[in-house]
Amino acid sequence: MPTDKFTAFCKRAIELGALHAKVVPTKKVFTAPWVRLKCQYGCGMYGECLTCPPHSPTPDETRETLDSYKNALLVHGDENTDIRDIVADLEREIFLEGYYKAFAFGCGPCNLCSECDVENGCRYPDRARPSMEAAGIDVFATARAAGFPIKVLKKRTDKQNRYGLVLIE
Repeated sequence: MPTDKFTAFCKRAIELGALHAKVVPTKKVFTAPWVRLKCQYGCGMYGECLTCPPHSPTPDETRETLDSYKNALLVHGDENTDIRDIVADLEREIFLEGYYKAFAFGCGPCNLCSECDVENGCRYPDRARPSMEAAGIDVFATARAAGFPIKVLKKRTDKQNRYGLVLIE
């Protein structure tokens, strides 16, 4: 693992607004089929957005993709952090550094458009990425394995932790 470059990517994530960033092995990014069920039976955006289920990668497809990489940059923020923009910017910058397989996952439903054009395709394919949870990534297990804070929120006023991921190879 070229540590100097990866350390620079972590620093860049913080410059872009992340609270923390850490390189993790992709074997420590966990997937599970139940994660998509939480989208299907808990989120009003299910089927309304091209970056959400059923349009996003399945947990099996995501695991297969993760297994074709060795490293990922896990990016941590809070409710004031635009994780989607940060990981999209990082994906592009990491790609331009020669890591041609760089690919990002955001968090939560895409907000690039007021209404997603599911029928005709994405207006922003260069920026829109599936969220970690939409692709079946267990964000809780992944964040905890990396030593990052995450907990079930009991009140809407509780401080949120948000995560994004950039695959690097």
